[in-house]
Amino acid sequence: MLLSDPATLAACAVAVILVGMAKGGFSGLGALGTPVAALALPPSTAAAILLPILIVQDIVSVWSFRHAWDKWIVGWMLPGAMVGIGIGWAIAASIDEKALMGVLGGITLMFGLYRLWIERGNRVAAASASPGWVGALFGMATGFTSQVAHAGGPPFQMWVTPRKLPHLMYAGTNAILFAAINWLKVPSYIMLGAFTHEVVVAAALLVPLAVITTLISVRVVRALKPDRFYTIIYMLMVMLGGKLMIDAFT
Repeated sequence: MLLSDPATLAACAVAVILVGMAKGGFSGLGALGTPVAALALPPSTAAAILLPILIVQDIVSVWSFRHAWDKWIVGWMLPGAMVGIGIGWAIAASIDEKALMGVLGGITLMFGLYRLWIERGNRVAAASASPGWVGALFGMATGFTSQVAHAGGPPFQMWVTPRKLPHLMYAGTNAILFAAINWLKVPSYIMLGAFTHEVVVAAALLVPLAVITTLISVRVVRALKPDRFYTIIYMLMVMLGGKLMIDAFT
């Protein structure tokens, strides 16, 4: 079995905890899930194990935030995400995943530092009001990076966090959008033959940890003050960006 090796089990457990925190509201951390699991498994296998787990976690997060999400944002980002998923599937064989994650990490790091700087000292920055078509472009980047490595969090954050949504609405919008994206990825994974018997068994064994982590993260997010929530999100973006860049160059 894939999880019979202790090192593989530990790597997958850490990956599940990270994506569980992302599903619970700490958007962006999920981008580390596949790279962490890939420390012990081939990247394609790691991504295949995580997709069913993400879908189960989506059920928990969508139910938890079902009353607070922005239909306008999802309406603009989802069509772009569908295009991005299609592109990612079509060129999957020719993608240098490490280079892609390095570029994504650099952009995420700079964006997180920029937002922390303009909101330093508890300054209140004006909320972004960029038009919907910009969101469609970020949706395309979200779908593409999600298809390649379940790393759609950073592009989502770059467009949505500056809009200064109430923090529970931010978490709900993230939950609804990525639930739709993850289901849209299923056909391509099936056609690629990714869901082998061992992959499905490994995913099923990790589901309880996934559900528990997501529920705990939902409770933490609900207890946070809105200003502290966004500061944490930007700090996580800085750490995530740095980690992806380090992985790309080592």
